[in-house]
Parts: sequence; structure tokens; C-alpha cells
Amino acid sequence: MDTNVAVNDSKQYIILRFDSEQYGIDISYIDNIVRLQPITRVPHTQPYFLGIINLRGEIVPVMSMRRKFELPEKDNTNLSRILIIKFEGNAKIGMLVDEVREVVTLSEDQIEKMSSDSSDFRAYLTGVGKYNDTLISLINIGGVIADIDND
Repeated sequence: MDTNVAVNDSKQYIILRFDSEQYGIDISYIDNIVRLQPITRVPHTQPYFLGIINLRGEIVPVMSMRRKFELPEKDNTNLSRILIIKFEGNAKIGMLVDEVREVVTLSEDQIEKMSSDSSDFRAYLTGVGKYNDTLISLINIGGVIADIDND
């Protein structure tokens, strides 16, 4: 019976890359991954919001994960993608990332949870995954979205 629990505790993550750092997002939050397209700027928004895109008739706000995580600016490339994240029912937000690498499955024993008294930036992370001798910072989508609502 315990082995079934271990299998159910596995989650799939989309792996993103920023410079030499790898981040993972729980695949259940991903609605779509789209190539970079023109982003219409919107005045008087937070610095990490790039603007909005028209995705098959739906207006989706897009934010820069680099700016959100206070990473240095970098030019977009052919590998840049916009992740369409779904949250709170049908609400969607786009997240511009440098590169989408792969999908990996991590079990509970491959994930080190963050302590609840960690510093503010760790509110954006749920833990660190260990996969093939690399570390993957697991993004807390709920924390990132809640922070946007509070800004």
C-alpha cells in the first residue's frame, strides 16, 4: 500500500532555464507554451509586467520572470517562450522565460521542501528538486501570483 502512495506523490515539472539556473513549474499549472510574439505595452503597471498578448482572441497579461526574480536583463532569443499559466479557474497569465528545457518527473524523496521561515524570495519557491545530479528550484506559482495581486 505504501508503494502506491509513493507513485502518487510524484509530480511532473516543466524545466525552465535562466542563464545557468534551472527552475521547475508544476505542469498542472501550464495551459500552453507559445513562441515569443509581439507584446503590447500597458502604461502604469509593475516593472515586471511587459504588457498583453492576444492569444486566439483572449487577452493575456505577460510578465517577465527575469524581472520578477530580479535577474539581469537579457535579450530574447529563438529559445524564449511565453508560458501560459492557468490559475483561479479560467484566469491566465503569461510568463516570459529564456528557455523551456524538458518535462521531468520528481518523486517526494527527490524534493527538499523550503522551510516556512525562509526569506521573502523563497516565498516564490516550494522547494528544490534533485534530478540527474542537478538542482532545480521549484517555483511556487501561488506565491508568485499572490505577490502580483499585492503589488
